[in-house]
Amino acid sequence: MMQLDGTSFVQGASRGIGLEVVRQLLGMQPEGRVIATCRRPADATELKALTAQYPKRLRVIALEVREEKTIAAAAKAVALETKELQLILNVAGILHGPDFGPEKKLAQIQPEPLRHAFEVNAFGPLLVAKHFHDFLRHGRRSVFASLSARVGSISDNRLGGWYAYRGSKAAQNMFTKNISIELARVAPHAIVVGLHPGTVDTDLSRPFQRNVPAKQLFPASKSVAALLQVIDSLDREDSGKIFDFRGNEIKP
Repeated sequence: MMQLDGTSFVQGASRGIGLEVVRQLLGMQPEGRVIATCRRPADATELKALTAQYPKRLRVIALEVREEKTIAAAAKAVALETKELQLILNVAGILHGPDFGPEKKLAQIQPEPLRHAFEVNAFGPLLVAKHFHDFLRHGRRSVFASLSARVGSISDNRLGGWYAYRGSKAAQNMFTKNISIELARVAPHAIVVGLHPGTVDTDLSRPFQRNVPAKQLFPASKSVAALLQVIDSLDREDSGKIFDFRGNEIKP
């Protein structure tokens, strides 16, 4: 069991995997605290219910990952709560929206969906690192993790397509490596990784589940439990790498 007796920060926690991460973290240790973010806390019904259940251990604050000023404001709000974080987990990600989906060919590429994907999937975790890395500069083991995807691996790409999603996740993986190198100098106890959660039954994957074998489609609860076990098993030599939910390294 993870010894999360400190404070964890979960970015993108209003639903799906993020919400389940918050739920499981709160259930794992009676002393651990969680600070969760979402775009509109007033509308996050399930997070509000968890806050009512754990009023002293869960704090919800606003953060829009595409707007750096909200990330900076969230960091200031967290600083009022604690000076140290044991876990920072970036969960927010985007594959499709009301007006766009994964591209199957070059003719379908549009600038705005590309920009949107990179802002959420790549720039978001990087900007969180910019404003939150000081919380990891303490003497205890800590983890900075971002949900990545196997399709962000260049060496594993055999099908093509999905330009915005693949490209933004590959960029995120490079940023993960960069962050790990810098934090090794200033926060030597911090471990920086990307995590592939598998194909999870969430809004992100739902339009594309038709051809996924039932045994390869996971409920959020199973995926999150596996990811938290992977986080628990990490050591300093793992920093800068990408792992799947089984703990297997995904090559760049």
